[in-house]
Amino acid sequence: MIRDTRICFIGDSFVQGTGDPEYRGWVGRVLAETRGDITAFNLGIRRNTSEDVRLRCWQEVLPRTLPDADNRLVVSFGSNDTVVEDGRVRVDPARCLDNLAAILDESRRRAIAPLVVGPPPVIDAGDAHARRTLHLADGMAALCRARHIPFIATTRALADHPVWTREAMAGDGAHPGAGGYRTLAGLVLTRQWHEWIARADQHRS
Repeated sequence: MIRDTRICFIGDSFVQGTGDPEYRGWVGRVLAETRGDITAFNLGIRRNTSEDVRLRCWQEVLPRTLPDADNRLVVSFGSNDTVVEDGRVRVDPARCLDNLAAILDESRRRAIAPLVVGPPPVIDAGDAHARRTLHLADGMAALCRARHIPFIATTRALADHPVWTREAMAGDGAHPGAGGYRTLAGLVLTRQWHEWIARADQHRS
């Protein structure tokens, strides 16, 4: 019997794949390299913070799940939280972690297996933004570790990657082109990702 795996990807413009001339982003590229009968839903929205994602999460995710399916949720946000607007970050890091914890805990309660992808850096936001995003990513990793939920780090590797930085600066300063999203997809396609995909009905154990 073929397992019906349904994966919702929820987050910001990096999840959406903004800037990719091939309209695939990292989500499309990861799915292309992932085996299995997968029904996927891209729920990324540009400029969304963790606060925005938490507010809309379940009204968008639940209609896309089925009671007898292997339902999954990939969460990725934080880059917009750490951007400074009007002299302050858009979302306090502690609040961002609270939002992530709430989504992950509710996901487990609803028997939807979660995985978290760390926030990519916004290159033209400067070194201070990069430091804030790295600090937030470390907090996310610790939170996921405590809950035994897979976390895939991306922030540091992308901040130092020439393709990501070059394409972001050639575009709007934040979003790369096809090469940058290919790089991000490569970071996601770890053994951790493939093991998470392979564990059937892991949320029911």
